[in-house]
Amino acid sequence: MKNKYILFLIICFLFLEKIGAQDLSEKANAFLETLSEELKAKALFSLDDVERYNMNYVPLPRKGPTFHDFDKNQKQAALDLLGASLSKEGYKKTEEIRELENVLRIIENDDNDKMPDGRPRRDPLNYHFCIFGTPSPTDIWGWRFEGHHISLNFTSNVGTIVSATPTFFGSNPGIVKTGEHRGKQVLKKESVLGLQLANSFSKEQLKAAKFSEEAPYEIYTANHRKAEGVEKKGIPYSQLTEDQKKRFIELLEVYIGNYIFDFSENFRNKIIKAGIENLSFAWAGGLKEGVAYYYSIHGPMLLIEFDNSQNNANHVHTVVRDLTNDYAEDILKEHYEMEHN
Repeated sequence: MKNKYILFLIICFLFLEKIGAQDLSEKANAFLETLSEELKAKALFSLDDVERYNMNYVPLPRKGPTFHDFDKNQKQAALDLLGASLSKEGYKKTEEIRELENVLRIIENDDNDKMPDGRPRRDPLNYHFCIFGTPSPTDIWGWRFEGHHISLNFTSNVGTIVSATPTFFGSNPGIVKTGEHRGKQVLKKESVLGLQLANSFSKEQLKAAKFSEEAPYEIYTANHRKAEGVEKKGIPYSQLTEDQKKRFIELLEVYIGNYIFDFSENFRNKIIKAGIENLSFAWAGGLKEGVAYYYSIHGPMLLIEFDNSQNNANHVHTVVRDLTNDYAEDILKEHYEMEHN
């Protein structure tokens, strides 16, 4: 039966649309060529700059140029790079999360709430582009797209994306309650499938999966450089029923499906190699929308966290961490050792 579900997992990616090539250097260089020398200086960092690990997802001053700095051509080149780094679904989420800034500005009436640079705190243009190293199809380099509720971190080596984590997507509101966008739920699949799986558990299964009656206020890994100190909890994959295993795989695919096809395929194969049976599903909090809840998918090399606790349980944070290769840590270590030798 184990082989049956591994086969099912492998088949899943056949339904994902293969878009674009995985080598991002052409798009990155095309973007850089549109920039003035001043903007290039703001966008470019060395590969070993500590800024590469400065991941965050709240409104705060950041390095790197934003959409405010770009003309029409520069903005399109920046979006082309973003689109080439994600699946269509992942790209759609980034754009919808940015659009929620306009919704928040109305909800919070924050026209007087300004950032240190004088811009509104809720601002769909205040998203930053940083390039680390020199984009090349033959060497290692990276890039980041980041702002409120988005942090996307990519590393490429010899024309192949070798790391795309940490990956953070958030949504505030989780579900828009008022206005013209009422009912909008950007991270709907992450929410609905998680709730469906938890609500399918028997009393015994729920006891094994649920580690707390209270959901944490935030994902445990937050913006930490390393995803450490998170205890593996919950119900093992092996203790799920056949239908629950299908639902578990469907939920897992939602997160894997945010990446460009080639990387998602490699990431999926890495998870399979580490053992689907070694994954567990943990739950905390309530079992319906409107009540704070949290879940995680945790295994030897993978940690996915989902939390919907803030703003009266209508504010979602999600993150994907590769416990063995965030920021291409393993590959960079090998690269620097070879360079030193």
